[in-house]
Amino acid sequence: MSAHQYDHGHTAAGWVGTGIASVGAAVAGAGVCFVSGVLIAGGLGIGMVALLVTWALHLAGWGKGPGIRPREEWGWRVRDSGARAGHDECLGCRLAGRRRTASGRTAEVAVGVSVRGDVSLGGEPEAAAVGADSGR
Repeated sequence: MSAHQYDHGHTAAGWVGTGIASVGAAVAGAGVCFVSGVLIAGGLGIGMVALLVTWALHLAGWGKGPGIRPREEWGWRVRDSGARAGHDECLGCRLAGRRRTASGRTAEVAVGVSVRGDVSLGGEPEAAAVGADSGR
């Protein structure tokens, strides 16, 4: 069993982008401390590089689109094989000109959902239904 039960969105694109952006923030912060416009501009430039690198890695399949991924794709070292077609409702994919119909990845995720037996909520068993609104 995995240490975490939820997809936290850890991806290679996210880790690399965060690392580069952290360096950019440190350089810009040093520029503020030393009152140096060159360091501030350099830090902001590094931040833009972080944005572009993260976007490129996302488009190459090392990021994730919005929504829930199947459990086998939760690891941050797992490449997204469907990234070439674009992700549903993903701004980065739309900016790159990648569009996907609503029946694309969403249908793949919905097929992979499995529900077993009864679900116990507050001590009382209920029949499990995917996407059902219990009204509680």
